[in-house]
Amino acid sequence: MNFCPMEIQMKNKTLWILLTFVALVFNTTLATAKLEPLPQQSEAAHLAGEILSKHHYKPIPLDDSLSVKIFDQYFKTLDGEKIYLLQSDIDSYANARTKLDDAINDGDMSIPFAIFNLYQQRITERFNYARSLLKKGFDFSTNESYQFMRKDAPWPKSIAELNDLWRKRVKNDWLRLKLAGKKDDSIVETLNKRYENSLNSLAKVKSEDVFQGFMNAYAMVIDPHTNYFGVRASEEFNISMRLSLVGIGAALINKDEYTVIKELLAGGPAILSGKLKPGDRIVGVGQGENNPVTDIMGWRIDDAVSVIRGTEDSVVVLDILPADEGTDGKHKLISLVRKKISLDKQAAKKSIIEVKDGKVTRRIGVIALPGFYQDFAARQHGDKNFKSASRDVEHLLEELKKDKVDGVLMDLRNNGGGSLNEAVELTGLFIAKGPVVQQRDSKGNVRIEVDDNASSVWDGPMGVLINRGSASASEIFAAAIQDYGRGLVIGEKSFGKGTVQTIVDMDQIVKNDKPKYGELKMTIAQFFRIDGGTTQLRGVTPDIPLETATNTDDFGESSYDNALPWTKIQAAEYTPADALSDTLPKLIANHNKRVSQDKDFKYLREDIAELNNLRKKNLISLNETERRKERETREAREKLRENIKGENASESASALASSRALQDDGMQPGERNFKADQAIENASKNAKDILLNEAAHILSDETVLLKTKPRLATNVMP
Repeated sequence: MNFCPMEIQMKNKTLWILLTFVALVFNTTLATAKLEPLPQQSEAAHLAGEILSKHHYKPIPLDDSLSVKIFDQYFKTLDGEKIYLLQSDIDSYANARTKLDDAINDGDMSIPFAIFNLYQQRITERFNYARSLLKKGFDFSTNESYQFMRKDAPWPKSIAELNDLWRKRVKNDWLRLKLAGKKDDSIVETLNKRYENSLNSLAKVKSEDVFQGFMNAYAMVIDPHTNYFGVRASEEFNISMRLSLVGIGAALINKDEYTVIKELLAGGPAILSGKLKPGDRIVGVGQGENNPVTDIMGWRIDDAVSVIRGTEDSVVVLDILPADEGTDGKHKLISLVRKKISLDKQAAKKSIIEVKDGKVTRRIGVIALPGFYQDFAARQHGDKNFKSASRDVEHLLEELKKDKVDGVLMDLRNNGGGSLNEAVELTGLFIAKGPVVQQRDSKGNVRIEVDDNASSVWDGPMGVLINRGSASASEIFAAAIQDYGRGLVIGEKSFGKGTVQTIVDMDQIVKNDKPKYGELKMTIAQFFRIDGGTTQLRGVTPDIPLETATNTDDFGESSYDNALPWTKIQAAEYTPADALSDTLPKLIANHNKRVSQDKDFKYLREDIAELNNLRKKNLISLNETERRKERETREAREKLRENIKGENASESASALASSRALQDDGMQPGERNFKADQAIENASKNAKDILLNEAAHILSDETVLLKTKPRLATNVMP
């Protein structure tokens, strides 16, 4: 079972969104009580060390040299922004720099846990200090700035330096709320509750969270895509691959110590009952009709989810405090029968974009694929209807044929990968029989993955839309389409992950009856394009690049210190179509002309320039007059843009409503009322996707150029 795991899911955000999250509090789910390692963790650490040292693609001895790297990575994992720990804290564990290899080999987790306990102590001190500042207030007439990204900064050398850093953080939190129109009393109440919630969340961390964090630090110094999954994390990963679970069909969030229903999933027991709605609070859970209901107030969301899920056709009883009731409102008990839930929102979806060209309208079918999922277990058990990305896309392609689309665009933006087999089978839907990708194992053996199907499902014009968040299996697919000359690759350079992982179930190795040790996601091979090159580090370079706000220094394979280098092997035998090489210059010229005259792209370039300038400065003013002037300038610019965009009154009103919903209100998720959070989420979802629209225009141009070439019309058009 080889796969290219789903990596960081990242969306480009506007300047408004960046400013909204400039002052977010990081790493707050930790414990105030000292945590101790569990016996099974010692055993799991030793077993993981044995496996990674001997069977990884690039096996590295677990010795003092590697221990130093683990030490640095562990502290980076805990406090990457260097806002909690002092340099003296790091120095106090200097003797442990070369002892973490022994800790893993011997199964002695005392040092990692001691480091973590010091870390959570520092966090408690920081938030207590933050709360103390609220009693004093701030002078916003002074000229000082706050550095909001500190990963490259040195560790603070003294409590005084750390206090000053946090004074500025809290001052910025206060100022953002003040600029959004909040009064001082309301600001104090909001921030006090925010910091109190952060402290309350410290009590919810568990020993397994600490262990997983440390083992991940070990795994990731070997290579960036090797990871350790605890038992619960393993199950969540498996759910993401099979896109199904057994439960009630509700997405849940934490808000004010409540487990709140964020969304009801189509076809699930919750929505079919007609008794639940978004915003309802689950305060208790019972297993079966006649068993007691357990109070889950204040529980972690994953703990709440674990008792709400269960075996298929079993009964769960929910104690519900309705959304429209106050905290002392009337509860109701609701019984539901758990069923298998298909996570369709994470599956492939189709849409059609109509592109007008004079009097002609062309229809471009778009298939958005969030991940290369496959239900491995169902397939192994012979289930002919097992869930898979390629199967879903094949079905959608047949539908798009009936819809008489002129071209098909695969939207793989922020698709972090998944099953390597699915990438091969998806490629086979667009090409005739031939090689798709090459794999080289640790011994240098090369295996070519081939599409054996002699026919394709869609042989018409097609393109692939990618961004920096397109990784692994996405890159395999995009690279194969590009190497064959089968379609256009549009967007920004992809992530650059050219390695293959497999899941190693440590409980299976030692034949445990129940999950106890967790799993390793371990790199076992490197994949190569059929032209012999690899996507490793370099990614897939689009044929037609689009504007991007991504900071490639912070995101992508090249941002990792220990990423494998780029290399090349012998090309596979394949015949490129060469269908697009002579049309590409014309397509690029049409694209450049179109975006040069498009006001949305003009605005995008302006926002990117401002965002890059803000990143470069890495400072935000704490002077109210200056910040208010900046905010007013942005608001005036947004209002002017929406007035220009609004070709009719309804479009202008809708665009302005979305813009207002996304303005910085100084609040964090969970601090607004439920409807306000929903409005922001909906505004983000409904925002105009100018990159997708331009990709559709490019593909529309391609269909025209291909029709003027008789040979290509015969070979390529449906």
